[in-house]
Amino acid sequence: MSSLSIRRVAVIALAAVGIVAVAGLAVLEWRWRRHFDVPYPSVVTSADPGTVARGGYLVYSAAACAYCHVPRERWPELDRGERLPLTGHHLFRLPFGDIYSANLTPDGETGIGRHSDAAIARMLTRGVRADGRAAFPIMEIHLADDDLIAVTAYLRSREAVSHRVPEHRFTLLGKALMGFAIGPADDVPGRPGTSPAGATAERGSYLANHVSSCVACHTDRGEDGKFAGPPFAGGQRMDVAADASRVYVTPNLTPDPETSPIGQWSEDAFVARPAPGRRSREPRCRGGLLRG
Repeated sequence: MSSLSIRRVAVIALAAVGIVAVAGLAVLEWRWRRHFDVPYPSVVTSADPGTVARGGYLVYSAAACAYCHVPRERWPELDRGERLPLTGHHLFRLPFGDIYSANLTPDGETGIGRHSDAAIARMLTRGVRADGRAAFPIMEIHLADDDLIAVTAYLRSREAVSHRVPEHRFTLLGKALMGFAIGPADDVPGRPGTSPAGATAERGSYLANHVSSCVACHTDRGEDGKFAGPPFAGGQRMDVAADASRVYVTPNLTPDPETSPIGQWSEDAFVARPAPGRRSREPRCRGGLLRG
């Protein structure tokens, strides 16, 4: 084959590779912006003072929504018990891109004021944004319907704060995940319709598995992000965004006396441990942010 023919074949091959690459990027851009037609839950908020108060407890305490929906540098104020406006803009730097939490105040332009109760409920239960796109799965909270109403009622009752949050900045890997792997969440088996009440094991299970989601951090995971160890047995490694030299490894929360720090605690010691103070609430959370 002559040198001219070889060059011609090389040019054709490079052109073909270029066309395939451009076509692949076009498909990727189309796929990661896809929309999902997921039904809206039948949820209507309430102005009842008791319902609003319970929503505030969930947002700032049990579900800890506030720690993701205020900038990280203001976490010490939350530790002191201050109820800061949930203006969003907390940055999660992940291998898939920069993910920003949303403004949860009822502002009509930059917050949730423009969204219906049903749209908010769908976001919290199925991980589908108000615009129909899937949310990046960071939040692993699965509220009972009455607590879902309480959280929505509390957010509606707050002062509106105009604060526009940047859109997520995905890498190509992040776009590929959003386009081909991440979609609406399934409704969680065992999520109760009504929040269990009282100091009972049922109430504790609901808080640990569905609201505070202790199980999400205190269970080891594989490289695919799925659970790979016994529930609550610890071992999950978490990078610390504020200090790249440190890594958190979650402890065993089962009552094993040999390998768990709580295995020999008294009930009083256990109750006293989750007190306000320094917290390791960040790192590499997994599992949707209220966006759109």
